[in-house]
Amino acid sequence: MKEKTSITLSKELLIGIDRVTGKKQSRSAYIESVISDHFRDRARRERDARDLAIINRNAARLNRDAEDALEFQAPLGEFPED
Repeated sequence: MKEKTSITLSKELLIGIDRVTGKKQSRSAYIESVISDHFRDRARRERDARDLAIINRNAARLNRDAEDALEFQAPLGEFPED
C-alpha cells in the first residue's frame, strides 16, 4: 500500500529528475526507485561488512585449512595422461 507524502526539493533537483525521467516515468516512481536502490545497496554493504568481519575473525584458521587442503593436490605437471 502506498502512502501519500509531501517533500520539498530544490528546483535544480527537480529539473534533473525531469531530465532523467522524461515522459516515461513519474517523479514519484523515479524517486521511489532511487530510494529503494539506496536501501538495497545499504543493506548489501552492511551484510558485506558483517561477512568481512566474520572472515577476518577466522582468517588464521581459514588460511591453515586452505594450506592443509593444498597439500593434497598433485603438483603441476604430475597429472596422469588421459
